[in-house]
Amino acid sequence: MLAVLQFDSPSLAVLDRMLAAGRLPTLARLRERGTWHELDTPATHFAAGAFHTLYSGTELADHGLFYPFQWSAADQRVRYTTAFEAPPPVWERPGGHTLAIDPYEGRVPLRPPTGTVVSGWQFTDRVVLQPWSSPRRMRTRLEHLYGTAAAVEEVFGRSSPRDLLRLRRDLLAASRRVADAATLLMATERFDLTWLTFSAGHVAGHQFWDLSQVDGAGGLDPDVRHVLSGALEEVYQSVDAGIDRVLEALPDGTDVIVTSPVGMDVNTSRADLLPEMLDAVLHGGVRRDADSGSGSVWKLRAALPTGLRARVASALPDRVALALTERLELRGQDWAATRAFAQPADNQGYIRLNLDGRERDGIVEPGDAEALMDEIAAGLATFHDPDGTPSVKSVERVLDTFGSGIHSEQLPDLVVRWSEREASTLDHVRSDRFGTVARRGGGSGRSGNHTAGGAWALVVPGASRPRPTSRPPRLVDIAATAATLAGMDPAGLPGQPLLER
Repeated sequence: MLAVLQFDSPSLAVLDRMLAAGRLPTLARLRERGTWHELDTPATHFAAGAFHTLYSGTELADHGLFYPFQWSAADQRVRYTTAFEAPPPVWERPGGHTLAIDPYEGRVPLRPPTGTVVSGWQFTDRVVLQPWSSPRRMRTRLEHLYGTAAAVEEVFGRSSPRDLLRLRRDLLAASRRVADAATLLMATERFDLTWLTFSAGHVAGHQFWDLSQVDGAGGLDPDVRHVLSGALEEVYQSVDAGIDRVLEALPDGTDVIVTSPVGMDVNTSRADLLPEMLDAVLHGGVRRDADSGSGSVWKLRAALPTGLRARVASALPDRVALALTERLELRGQDWAATRAFAQPADNQGYIRLNLDGRERDGIVEPGDAEALMDEIAAGLATFHDPDGTPSVKSVERVLDTFGSGIHSEQLPDLVVRWSEREASTLDHVRSDRFGTVARRGGGSGRSGNHTAGGAWALVVPGASRPRPTSRPPRLVDIAATAATLAGMDPAGLPGQPLLER
């Protein structure tokens, strides 16, 4: 049996500090027995794209999924991720009996897998952890025993202390719920592959990295400040405890991989500023009117308080809320005059050309694409933060980094990688050529965000032994290992197994 335990999106620096202090005893014991691998990951450019790569073992250019809301060239608008084809996760491959709980951005299986998959169990999120299960009645069975999951819906913008205290409570309970369900199901069934995603640390990293994004942070009650300041490490400890309970329930000889596809650190993103930065570059610093489609969704977020948007969103059915978000992204864009546009993002920045022959309403001739990308890259490089340091680290062509693949046409043309300095408290960026772009509202409200890279795997052999690879380990190797050890067909997987029988 193989158990993949996803300690999702932690900060490696915080893990190291807590391990040194003896505060993550389960992870420490596993590190003594196993081998730690740093993994090559698409998260360097596409943090959300790393999840589909991890679960399916498919390279980014072949699955083309990198954000919950993506551009559809055929429709000339943004669509929710389920409008696009997704590769099946490894636990849906024939041949093995599997248990999977809370795959991040997972989808209802087209064909029921052999085994059990439960989503939205530790908490629900209408965008990335929707509630469903296969078999369909499994959620009902688990809810009868352990109660329903809390709704943890992230709404971009600054959060109130009350909302963050509630979030801390729900995240501290999350890993216990994963362990409750997993230990119960493993006691009554034998699985060839168990894949458990502990997502509490992921959300905690975004919201509890520091208190800079809390409404009224300067006047916080001292007790509230103390509790919220320690929330991130508390949540990491709860994940460690949940993993410990699962390990105790695993059969003797189980191979274990603890892994994360992406890391976490201070929020350096200026993605909410990119639409208007790009607009300034493309129009020579001449700013268009406030009703233009440039950055429309960020303008709306800035105009309405976070709490009000959260209440409105919670009152809407999931299907309606997702469809509304689709429509608000890039609302009002004049495609007849748009040469390039910033796609939805909350970490790195993504830019796509409105290319004739690819986009439904494309206007840029393919022969002009190279010069336009050069123009954009040079223009964005002129922007700097208020203290004069560059805002942009690099503007990179996606094709150069990831090559062509089955679904590479779904990817943006350019990725804007930001300066590695904290950006959540910026109020503007400025270019001597193109003028000032002011931040509208508080941006995403995340104090922490994903790093460039940060993927790792701790491989602890049970009945198997380490298997050397012909190149440095990659994220795709996790699914290849799972398929091989669980007796599934690994055909078509580009990864190399990290363990062998």
